[in-house]
Amino acid sequence: MQRTLEILDRLIAFPTVSAESNLALIDYVQTFLQGCGFSVHRVPDQTGQKAGLYARIGPDGAGLMVSAHSDVVPVAGQVWREEAFKLTRRDGRLFGRGTTDMKGYLACMLTLAERASTANLTEPLKIALSYDEEVGCVGIQNMIDALEPTIGRPRGCFVGEPTSMAVATGHKGKAAFKARFTGVAGHSALAPNFVNALHLAADFMGEIRSLQGGFAENGPFDHGYSVPYSTLHVGKLSGGTALNIVPHHAEMDFEFRHLACDSIKATTQQLQEAAAGTVAPYQGEFAQTDIEIDLVNAYPGLALSDDMDFVGFAKAMAQTNETTKVAFGTEAGVFFDVLDIPTVVCGPGDMQGQGHQPDEYVEMDQLIACNAMLGRVLGSISS
Repeated sequence: MQRTLEILDRLIAFPTVSAESNLALIDYVQTFLQGCGFSVHRVPDQTGQKAGLYARIGPDGAGLMVSAHSDVVPVAGQVWREEAFKLTRRDGRLFGRGTTDMKGYLACMLTLAERASTANLTEPLKIALSYDEEVGCVGIQNMIDALEPTIGRPRGCFVGEPTSMAVATGHKGKAAFKARFTGVAGHSALAPNFVNALHLAADFMGEIRSLQGGFAENGPFDHGYSVPYSTLHVGKLSGGTALNIVPHHAEMDFEFRHLACDSIKATTQQLQEAAAGTVAPYQGEFAQTDIEIDLVNAYPGLALSDDMDFVGFAKAMAQTNETTKVAFGTEAGVFFDVLDIPTVVCGPGDMQGQGHQPDEYVEMDQLIACNAMLGRVLGSISS
């Protein structure tokens, strides 16, 4: 445990907010893993300012993988009593940005790597570390094609997002959209003679709410979630230049958080049809009236069957008979959806109570439990 704390202290000191470079942390982790005997494969992003990595140690074979992300959410605008990028220990808690989400787990992963370096491995241990998870699982989607050619596809994966060490077998997917509304500008004294882009947006928002009502009433449903159906949510609306001008342009940001069984393609088609219906009454007189919808980003949901062999294995490693589902998205859905890697979410900390908040912390006991679970994982691939 002392070693885990030493590593966590170093990790928290890297201010890897998603908007900034993570290269200093990646350099540290790469050097650390190479010192443990791992082969490390760095995967840079297109800008060269960020990178992820894959690593492995041990004999040939599928083996097992543990996975984390390196980025954290911003601290700007939050009031912290502790220093955000300095590990502070108090009353059995460890404070600092990322302690729960998810550098606490990463510290346990690196402790595991040191232990693996002296173990008699019968299967390989594999590691994935990504970037830009907090902005929509962007990094791992850019990295995923490099997994098989570098370290090879594992037979199962543990993603250490905070679940209070419960084994999570499901989460919703997400699609982020931007809608652009084009109306016809004019003097507000003659407003009925023009097309108000904000009014178009309001009408389209009504269509979104109607679609949302359909999900709530008709499903499909998964009562493993506190909100057991897919949801549509408008998060931002902007437009207009002055009160006395009919606005000709507006923009809306909205999202679709969906059960793994729900189709982004089908919902996108419904949204396009709703947009066409919204502008149709105006286009006879004002042909330029338009609603354009762009898919900005998306990541898949996760849905593993509880009778899957790897789920049973994960429960044994975590010493639990239960599984759960989490409300937030994770990279587990990408591993399972793209490469069919059975992946569970299991890590220290509580996202609802601690993640993304000022004075973020993780309980010391949670890291102890995580180290114990990962030790059992190591034991399962060692002799």
